[in-house]
Parts: sequence; structure tokens; C-alpha cells
Amino acid sequence: MPQSVIILGGGIIGLSCAFEAALRGYEVSVVETGAFGGQASGAAAGMLAPYSENTDQPDAFFRLCLDSLRLYESWNGKVEELSGMKTDWVRCGSLNVYRHEADLLPLQSRIRWHNEWGARAELVKGEALRKLEPGLSHDIAAALYCPEESHIYAPSLVAALEIACRRLGGQLYGHAGHLLDLAFSQSSGVTVRMSLLPEINADRIVICSGAWSGALERWLGIAIPVHPIRGQICSYESMPDDLRHMVFSSQAYWVNKPIGRMVCGASEDVAGFDSSVTDRGIQRLIRASERWLPQLAGRDTAHRWAGLRPATMDGMPLIGSVDGKPGAIMAAGHYRNGILLSPATAMLVCDLLDGQAPADQLAAFSPGRFTA
Repeated sequence: MPQSVIILGGGIIGLSCAFEAALRGYEVSVVETGAFGGQASGAAAGMLAPYSENTDQPDAFFRLCLDSLRLYESWNGKVEELSGMKTDWVRCGSLNVYRHEADLLPLQSRIRWHNEWGARAELVKGEALRKLEPGLSHDIAAALYCPEESHIYAPSLVAALEIACRRLGGQLYGHAGHLLDLAFSQSSGVTVRMSLLPEINADRIVICSGAWSGALERWLGIAIPVHPIRGQICSYESMPDDLRHMVFSSQAYWVNKPIGRMVCGASEDVAGFDSSVTDRGIQRLIRASERWLPQLAGRDTAHRWAGLRPATMDGMPLIGSVDGKPGAIMAAGHYRNGILLSPATAMLVCDLLDGQAPADQLAAFSPGRFTA
């Protein structure tokens, strides 16, 4: 008889873990307090950019991000095939743009170690840069071009994962209310009680509660210093040639989606669990857009939204078994890399379920690393 597993949390990480677990033959139940993919997943531009997001050193976190990028094409293909949906995955490459020559000297070491890890990055200037991306401001001195990076449309990926999980036999419970109790037993496994659901029992549980993970400290017996960072995003109506690559600056990023929208993000601030959109946060993005992409000057935003990103104290996710709680695995605290890290996290979680996860790869992400 196949083992049963509860996935507590229906964001991009929870749905990805559920998808992989169902593929491996587990009986899966996903329990989500609100709507599936409604928080950090909704505040995501869907950029798959481990080189642009990691600029200092090839540490364990960078390697996990790079592993996940390399898994994406085949993993996303399975999601599309089983769901019957397109997720608009686009391998367009990225440009990190700089205005001053003084900013370019530190890039040499970054280019060197990135290329040792397969980035194929190069510095482009002048006419070569204009040819790559004609719409950029002419005040830009140079850009770091990385052809290996890509992006995906996060809402489509969330919707496709939800459909694929259901087609694989998963039981998905949205709008389940708040958690009342989480109980562990050597003999009967895990019991979850939600305010709007009947009691659910399973052999194992995977905790993917995002910014709300800290509320589980009293049941798990470990310190979980995960806190919400509000990410605010806007978009513009766009033409296909408005932007050919993902563009990263010191103030914002931009990515052109096949649905005819250019997404600009992300204005970040600490606002507790308030996910409302503020004029101040969006105006910061609008000013940056007009500075780096002059064609956006005076153009109205088409949409504005926000979500809560789960950040840890050291910026790295919590992935691994919970000591002292039989059958409990955590996969939370992915901050701004949840979309990118979905495949790799799902693989590690399901390797843990299978009893085959590599301890050396998980050491840096131990859920108990903040517990005295």
C-alpha cells in the first residue's frame, strides 16, 4: 500500500512537492489556508536567474539554484504534458545593466567564476549592447549578458501544477482555514486539524507554509525565524520587441511576458502580513522604469499587485527532516527564489520521503539550524 503524505501549504513549493510525490506513487493531500499560489507565488516575475541572483560565490545556495535551473526544461515539460497547459517558459537570457565604468571592474571576477559554472557570460557595450537590447537607456555604460537564464509565467505554472496534481490523484483542499492542531505519533503518523476541514491523517507531512511557517514552532519544537517581506510589482502593456531579455538594474528588474505584459519588480518592504499595494512602492518602480527604459516614460501601468515572500535570517531556505518529529519534512523560506527552486526542492523532499536524500547537499539548509 502506498504511503500517504500531507503537503501543508499550496504555494509554488507545496504544489511542486505534491506533483513530484504523486509522480512517485505517494497518496497526496494538499492543504492550503487560502487560494493556491496566492502569496509569494503571486508576487513572482518567474525569473529563473541563478547567476543574476547570486553574485558573490558558488556556495551551497547558488549550487542548489543552478541545479534547479538545469532541471527546469524536463520538469516543466512533465507539468505541461500532465496538465495540458502551457506555462510560457522562455529562454531569453539576461542583461545586468550598469551606468558607470567604476561598476565594471568588480564584474571581472564575477564573470570568471560564473563561467566556470556554465554561465557563458560576457560584458557587452556600445553598439553590441544596442543590438542586443535597443530600448535600453543610452546612459548605460555596459551590461553583463548571460544567455543561460530564462523565465516562466508564474500564474500559469501554479495553475498547471494544480491541474496536474489533481490528474495524478492528489486531493487538494483550498480555503481550509487556519491550523488548529498538528500531532505526531510513532504508531499513527501525522494528524492535521484545520478550522474549515475535517481531520486529515497521513503517514508523513511536508511543511510548505511560506511566510507563515514561524507559527508552527510550537508544534515542531524548533526555531523557525521566517518573516514576510512584501514584494510589490507592476506591469505595462507591451509589444514583443519592447524587451528581448530579462533586464536587472540596481533599482528594479523587467521581464517581457508572452501574454503582452512587461513585468517590473520588485519594491520590497517589511509590512508584517499586509499584502496591500502602496503608491510609494509602485512609484519607486515607475521612476526606475523611466530611467532605464525610456520607452516606458509616461506609459500607464496596466496592473499592480503584491505578495508576501518568506525570508529567513540567512537568506537560505529550510529544507530537510525535522529532528524529533517523525515523518515531518520542511520546505519553506525560499524568499524570492521559490519559482526557480521548485524543481530542486521537490526532488530533495521526495528523496527524503524515499529515504535517499544526500545529507551533504542538505546540510546548509537544515530546518534546525537556528535552534539553540
